[in-house]
Amino acid sequence: MKTTISWAGNMAFSSTTPSGHSLTMDASGDVGGENKGPRPTELLLNAVAGCTGIDIISILTKMRLSPTAFHMDVEGTRAEDHPKKFTTVHIHYSFEGDLPEDKVVRAIELSKDKYCSVSHSLNSKIEVSYSINGTQGKAIH
Repeated sequence: MKTTISWAGNMAFSSTTPSGHSLTMDASGDVGGENKGPRPTELLLNAVAGCTGIDIISILTKMRLSPTAFHMDVEGTRAEDHPKKFTTVHIHYSFEGDLPEDKVVRAIELSKDKYCSVSHSLNSKIEVSYSINGTQGKAIH
């Protein structure tokens, strides 16, 4: 999967995702942004929730179970010092419908422990390289 994200002035960045959706990210006004879009950290929390939500609905469907409603409350705690990474992410799942608790718990566990690529990617090694005016720079480790 690849994407290109372009600077859109001040602190804003825009892209078209590999699936064809437009996305703008920005910072708040107190750090030079214009609030043209969500913060990248907000998108990260939403990505974790969206990923696990898709997993859970898929698993419950395979179990022939259909919630009548489903939402998640997600709270991330960030470190005080830079890089201010998320130190914890808490997801509270709320379901409605005729759903056996053991099946719901199993779907949540499978998403958490096996399937949710976004949450598992939070511990990934990120490799960085750069170019300036078309000239490739040294790798940054």
